[in-house]
Amino acid sequence: MASRLINSRSVLISVDQLCGNHGDVRSGSRLKIQSELQMFTSLKLLTSLWLLLLHSVYGHAVENKPVTEDCLECLCETLSGCNATEICVNGACGIFRITEGYWIEAGELTLPNETPLSDNAFINCVNQPHCAANTIQNYMYRHGQDCNGDDHIDCLDFGALHKLGNLGCRGELPYIYAKVFNRCLKVKQRHAQSQSQNQTQNQVKIKNQSST
Repeated sequence: MASRLINSRSVLISVDQLCGNHGDVRSGSRLKIQSELQMFTSLKLLTSLWLLLLHSVYGHAVENKPVTEDCLECLCETLSGCNATEICVNGACGIFRITEGYWIEAGELTLPNETPLSDNAFINCVNQPHCAANTIQNYMYRHGQDCNGDDHIDCLDFGALHKLGNLGCRGELPYIYAKVFNRCLKVKQRHAQSQSQNQTQNQVKIKNQSST
């Protein structure tokens, strides 16, 4: 950006010199040329700022994240076995098997050095685990709903949303998908309960030791 300013100033100086060396160029014409060049410089600066803003928006992390890490892990385990090999199956890509339509509905997130108009922006994002996870976070934040009718929104609903879409999430999940997904959630739940119990026991031990 600084080099563009320097080049523009050089052009303005050249015009001044040109006007000064040729008496037949009127002062009004010189001012008009300078004004047009300054306007052109301003437009170039505005374009550069816009591109910088666009780059920073798509490169930033997602702020709203309704999906827990455990839920994300169960989604990728169910969909791909969390195999990070860059692959697309019937138009669904990455460890979460995200389609282009899903990616668009989630806001067309991209890698930091790309925009949605970049070649392969969709494939590059969803094949990169962090960008793919943020795509899911955006999708669930925008379309989160109670898909199974239990009066609250949780990972079970996110699993249905991810597989069936926001318009069909109340439908029946494929048997294998539901079986693997629910089994993973139960394992996560048991692990969390075990950790909680161990933490409670450790706190009791510490309390008993301090009281003796």
